[in-house]
Amino acid sequence: MVRSTVYIVSDDANVIQRTRAFCQSQGLEVQVYSPDEWKTKMDKEDGQLTAGTQGFQAESNVIPFPSHKVSENQVTLSQGGGRVKTINELESIAIENAINEFNGNLTEAAKALGIGRATLYRKVKQYSIDPTMARKKRAA
Repeated sequence: MVRSTVYIVSDDANVIQRTRAFCQSQGLEVQVYSPDEWKTKMDKEDGQLTAGTQGFQAESNVIPFPSHKVSENQVTLSQGGGRVKTINELESIAIENAINEFNGNLTEAAKALGIGRATLYRKVKQYSIDPTMARKKRAA
């Protein structure tokens, strides 16, 4: 039987305690690391974690808690001043990211977002998103 493991990387004892309690209630194994311990672990393992016989990139499977800032390329839930972004703002950002990822191909972006093409076209218009900018990047 495969047992899932949750890695907690934090110095915040409260976050660790709450997350550990929740994960254990769900039958998940929990391993706790400080940020320095995690960096050392990833350096030793060349940034790779393995699950059974399959490997995966550690960075692509790290889910930050909302109170923590993440890299520039990822959506943050709050801006300077602690204001939480609205659902519409988050949706707009997700749509822009998908359009850029697929170089302006709205059909592929809609598939990736799990919405219909017509819905994406409507939302692009609603949020005044210009997909031609992503197409121009592709041509350059």
